Amino acid sequence: MTLRIHGNRLLKTLPGLTTRPTPARVREALFNIWQGKIKGCHWLDLCAGSGAMGAEALSRGASVVIGIEQSGAACAVIQQNWQRIAHSDQKFQVIRADVAKRLPTLAGQQFDRIYFDPPYAGLLYQPVLEAIAHHHLLAENGELAAEHNPEHELPAIATLTICRQKTYGNTALTFYRSKVEE
Repeated sequence: MTLRIHGNRLLKTLPGLTTRPTPARVREALFNIWQGKIKGCHWLDLCAGSGAMGAEALSRGASVVIGIEQSGAACAVIQQNWQRIAHSDQKFQVIRADVAKRLPTLAGQQFDRIYFDPPYAGLLYQPVLEAIAHHHLLAENGELAAEHNPEHELPAIATLTICRQKTYGNTALTFYRSKVEE
């Protein structure tokens, strides 16, 4: 199966809905919202699935893209796709791991944009958002977008603030920023 991204580039994907790629209209909407903030950014793709979001970020000029995905088969496909898309001055890394357990190892790094797309029915939202906040993974002017079922509200996190929410059919995005200390 294939998926088309920015620049009319084709990505390989795993067969079936195992990795549930973010719908094209949601990807387009997100990159329109973040327009002008991708080039040169550090991007973290959590529960990377098909890797389409990280691939979009690379195709739009992100300087660093790190993806975390639990499925070994998905990681292999993501690695191939990102290798084909990345330019020599861009860095990327695909990490096979449980996202909640792996986030603490990224402490000391900061990301301008974080995309988080876990299984909607899973219990990852609270622990992952708390780990991002606790380990200060979101850059000062950065933003995190969490994809979820529009019927479910995402948790409030003490050091993150929800700055906007958008719904696109069966998919919702909730955007967080770091709270500014006064």
